[in-house]
Amino acid sequence: MADPKGFLTTGREVAKTRPVAERVKDWNEVYVPGSLLPIISKQAGRCMDCGIPFCHNGCPLGNLIPEWNDYAYREDWAAASERLHATNNFPEFTGRLCPAPCESACVLAINQPAVTIKNVEVSIIDKAWDSGDVTPQPPERLSGKTVAVIGSGPAGLAAAQQLTRAGHTVAVYERADRIGGLLRYGIPEFKMEKVHINRRIEQMRAEGTKFRTEIEIGRDIDAAKLRKRYDAVVVAAGATVSRDLPVAGRELNGIHFAMDYLPLSNKVQEGDFVAPPITAEGKHVVVIGGGDTGADCVGTAHRQGAASVTQLEIMPRPGEERPSGQPWPTFPMLYKVSSAHEEGGERVYSVSTTHFEGDDEGNVQSLHLIEVEFVDGKLTQKPGTERKLPAQLVTLAMGFTGTDRENGLVRQFGLELDERGNIARDADFATNVKGVYVAGDAGRGQSLIVWAIAEGRSAARGVDRYLTGASQLPAPIRPTDRALTV
Repeated sequence: MADPKGFLTTGREVAKTRPVAERVKDWNEVYVPGSLLPIISKQAGRCMDCGIPFCHNGCPLGNLIPEWNDYAYREDWAAASERLHATNNFPEFTGRLCPAPCESACVLAINQPAVTIKNVEVSIIDKAWDSGDVTPQPPERLSGKTVAVIGSGPAGLAAAQQLTRAGHTVAVYERADRIGGLLRYGIPEFKMEKVHINRRIEQMRAEGTKFRTEIEIGRDIDAAKLRKRYDAVVVAAGATVSRDLPVAGRELNGIHFAMDYLPLSNKVQEGDFVAPPITAEGKHVVVIGGGDTGADCVGTAHRQGAASVTQLEIMPRPGEERPSGQPWPTFPMLYKVSSAHEEGGERVYSVSTTHFEGDDEGNVQSLHLIEVEFVDGKLTQKPGTERKLPAQLVTLAMGFTGTDRENGLVRQFGLELDERGNIARDADFATNVKGVYVAGDAGRGQSLIVWAIAEGRSAARGVDRYLTGASQLPAPIRPTDRALTV
């Protein structure tokens, strides 16, 4: 335990963000650099001697939160980093991008503001990098076995690092031009600067992991041939099929999937473009979808100089208190204001898009919507509530429907799908094809970054057992686990 009276004497204090007027002019992370470290020891001291740390179960990775809180309170940063890395390969990613279900499960959160677990986590890892405590961990000996990992998002990277450290020779295949998957091109710079990915990749290279970019398995390399080349394969290709909106006018220019829009701004930051081919500059922007990806579109549009930004959500506005049907310690659906929402724009709930209108040149100019409500459990339109919004750029951020069933990867491997359309796997994350495993969104469906890393680690254990007959690698979860999240 940290400070025995910390939760009584210290109030919750979170990371400070830079002024809106300043941060919308650049792409740097929104937080004030160095603002956390002076306060984080006291914040870690709020962690209680709660007997049963429900935060462990709230986190799919099973992070040892009370332990590294204690070390952070005592400012033993090296020990805190060791405990943090014991369950999480990439805490600098989760500390910036995870919605923190651990905080919803914090015992203190029953009747007080939760411990700032996420802020403590990111402070520990940033301090560890600054202090040189994060070093390569190459294996003592090689097994002689080879593994191909398809996809370099958080699941693929976690699986690759675990298997490399277990002594196997691992090659990661990525269809994009840079390593990182959605971390690289789906997450804007203002949420996570890509230096955090780059230095992890260098650590993994030093450990022995090989990376192959601009290679799509199923197109550039036949999946069946890849299986013959390696002793085992981990499919971590993600849930890449964006949910579409089949309404009149969908074919108009200026209507794009979020994952076609967001990567272009990241490519500008990488130096690939001077200006993005799709931009919100001077346009009325409508973002369809109220989740994190939608918020990323909102923040990106602000930085590109949009004339206005409106975010639409078909569901009702969540409340600011826990719903009775989502009691502690589950992860509740609450009204959240992200950094992008702080920067402006309008959020509209309980509406559905009916159709788009365009000009004579085929460019979208407006969006028609109608209010909706649930009646007897069914979503119904409310007559007389139709209205029109100006829209010269529309981004569709309504989530993903699963892995691409039409691509060569699924067909060439001969992979079976489950009832939800994801790649089916057993308790060891093995598919129906011997030696082929699946981790992350490709098998789970669209989910959180902590689930992706946990699945990558667990799938690595399954592969290690398949290759050697036994494994010392940890397995945080099983494919059916849901922990305390909803």
